[in-house]
Amino acid sequence: MGHLVLRDAMRRRSAHDRPSPHKTDYTVDRVPRRGLPKVGMHTASSPPATSTSAATPTRTWLYVVFSVSGFAALLYQVVWQRALYAIYGINIESVTMVVTAFMLGLGLGSLAGGAVSKDKTRPVLLLFAAVEAGIGVFGLFSLSIFHAVGDATLSMSPAMTGLVTFLLVLLPTMLMGGTLPLLVGYLVRSSGNVGKSVGTLYFVNTLGSALASAAAGLHLLGHFGQTGTVRIAVAMNLVVAAIAYAQHRRVASAPPTVETNHGATTERAELSP
Repeated sequence: MGHLVLRDAMRRRSAHDRPSPHKTDYTVDRVPRRGLPKVGMHTASSPPATSTSAATPTRTWLYVVFSVSGFAALLYQVVWQRALYAIYGINIESVTMVVTAFMLGLGLGSLAGGAVSKDKTRPVLLLFAAVEAGIGVFGLFSLSIFHAVGDATLSMSPAMTGLVTFLLVLLPTMLMGGTLPLLVGYLVRSSGNVGKSVGTLYFVNTLGSALASAAAGLHLLGHFGQTGTVRIAVAMNLVVAAIAYAQHRRVASAPPTVETNHGATTERAELSP
């Protein structure tokens, strides 16, 4: 009898010590609170977050500058056409010659600017500043040059007069045509998007030209005359050249920013003003 009681007690104790299959152990190891990284904080093993807005160059200044450049270019076209018509007369030959020179100059300048901007080692922003300054310098003396050439070609044949006029307008219009591909090359190097760069720059430049056409006919020529209107365009060109040159100096002197992401290192130039 005593053996039975002892064996029954041992069975009950063994069943009590055996873990139940329906019982869950909720014991959690305690981890010291100090040393746990807080949410939003960087640790030595986690890479720093990169701000998207800081990595994206700000190009608003470039769009404004190129719009002003288009404004000045159209002022030149309106004034120069009037000056040449006053010298050579308004007839089908003179109109054809002036318009052809403008269109051909813009096309040749665009072709030359595209060839120059293909080389990624060339400072296209500095070249753009030089082109704008060259347009402004020519514009400053343009009316005097036109009148001097007009007096010199009075005894020439109509064909020779047309050729001289054609070459006279061709040089500055080639400079104007070269501005778009130079700035496209600059934007593509930072954004990599050719279509957006061309479309946006062409839009802002055309917008500036449209505003200049209206302003010249409605206000500028009536209040400032041809000389005053040209001086306004010259001032715009020189301001654009100064801004572009200052931005070129800033980009050239700024050290590249190194960003590390899980061991990968990339470099980018700070292009935003």
